[in-house]
Amino acid sequence: MFDLVSTAELTASAAIVVFFISSMLSSTVRQRVLIAAALTFWFCLVLTAGATGALAHSIGPVPGVGVAVLIPLALLTLLVLGTTRGREGVRRIPIAALVGVQGLRVLGITFVLLYWAKRLPAPFAPVAGWGDVSVGLLAIPLAVLLARSTGATPKGIVVMWNVLGVADLVTAVALGATSAAGPLQLFHGQPGTAIMTSLPWVLIPCFLVPSFLFLHLCTFYRLRTAEEQEKGLRAGLAGVEAVI
Repeated sequence: MFDLVSTAELTASAAIVVFFISSMLSSTVRQRVLIAAALTFWFCLVLTAGATGALAHSIGPVPGVGVAVLIPLALLTLLVLGTTRGREGVRRIPIAALVGVQGLRVLGITFVLLYWAKRLPAPFAPVAGWGDVSVGLLAIPLAVLLARSTGATPKGIVVMWNVLGVADLVTAVALGATSAAGPLQLFHGQPGTAIMTSLPWVLIPCFLVPSFLFLHLCTFYRLRTAEEQEKGLRAGLAGVEAVI
């Protein structure tokens, strides 16, 4: 029953991420459909890899799951933040929305439950789980604050939260890699992390983690553009006052 409920939760989370990113990066219905189709194809690739056990072995010194995290993250970053059209799409999305979607990470409690059930090891599962829960819980009131704010963006608070979110995901990936069987393994003993290469758990490192990391990078970029817009607005107001 737990695995069935988790499958539904992870699939729903992935669907929300697909909808959010495709809406964020598109200005027409056609673009939205194409982007959603590409993300859905990636989702299906992850499902196939989990069903066939394709990521159960290391690729060189790096665990297969690690490769499946890095490649889509690099592609998303290059195709979006590395292109003019992609950056324009990111500039359209409110910072509050970029923060709010990370509230999905409260479902990181799943890692803690798997640890309590002796299906995942420490320190990987409790650190990754409680870290995600903390970031997700903080995202909700922060998004509300940003949505209601009528003044300048509270950049310092958002930056601190964003750094915390990135650090949590990077730590989780590092602990997962050093807990998995292979050349990088530092944490031994049972249970291992083998279930993270199978369904439905493979969706977490291979789809949700790269997606959330990408959204954190978009938040950093959006904060920079918001600061530039605010500086331009202040300069414009100063010019008007000088004329008056």
